[in-house]
Amino acid sequence: MSSTVAFIGLGHMGGPMAANLVRAGHRVRGHDLLPGLVDAAATTGVEPAGSAAEAAAGADVVITMLPAGRHVLALYREGLLAAARPGTLFVDCSTIDVADARAAHRAVTDAGHRALDAPVSGGVVGAEAATLTFMVGGGEAEFAAAGPLLDAMGRKAVHCGAAGAGQAAKICNNMILAVSMIGVSEAFVLAESLGLDHHALYDVASTASGQCWALTVNCPVPGPVPTSPANRAYRPGFAAPLMAKDLGLAANALRSGGVDAPLGLKAAQMYADFAEGEGADLDFSAIVRTLRHGGANPNGTPA
Repeated sequence: MSSTVAFIGLGHMGGPMAANLVRAGHRVRGHDLLPGLVDAAATTGVEPAGSAAEAAAGADVVITMLPAGRHVLALYREGLLAAARPGTLFVDCSTIDVADARAAHRAVTDAGHRALDAPVSGGVVGAEAATLTFMVGGGEAEFAAAGPLLDAMGRKAVHCGAAGAGQAAKICNNMILAVSMIGVSEAFVLAESLGLDHHALYDVASTASGQCWALTVNCPVPGPVPTSPANRAYRPGFAAPLMAKDLGLAANALRSGGVDAPLGLKAAQMYADFAEGEGADLDFSAIVRTLRHGGANPNGTPA
């Protein structure tokens, strides 16, 4: 059954996601603060809306994909919730702080609507190919209602628990990924210093106990995995500033919860520094460059 969907935030992720909803037969009304993004979405069948409130009026579902929690909360409180008809399902696909996600959920339900937090994993490539993974927090009935839409935009949706659980899963997952990428990168830099070929290390580790996604899918050195960003000058699949943002959210949660996680906090600091410097326009796997430049590797192979 098709739905009328308001999609707010039509950037690198939101634009392709909205297009996939249209492709699946849903009516999508889209809005973004940048008119060029609205125009681009219109070429895929998304109906332009002059404001977020206009997009939401009469919609069955409102999907938001915004930069930070403050943007979501401001949009909700400044008219979006009031514009929607009672009982509208709000699905926030932004990656935001867990506390902000829970506050957003309360704002939605207090206004007489239904809410889910549903951050995604898979990057721009996954958004374009409709292979995203959704990590969803909220009620089971709301999760079931959103199912057809999530299926149209992704390959897998996991109900992680109550409000905020989707955001919690997202930051935990990306903390694992960041620590793994740093470890894999350090191993390649060590291999270089010992005169060990990239392919030799990859052939061993990819079928041994060192196997992980950061190695076999997003390998940080060129050669072993032809599709990894390392083979296209580290043009982003998952940009370093986005990883830094997610790790900042994880660090906030670690500190507020009094959790002892030294590797997670170190990774957050490393990626914050990297994103502010040479990694600003690069894939997060390019952190290997920082690690390589930090030591003397006379036998090193340049990335």
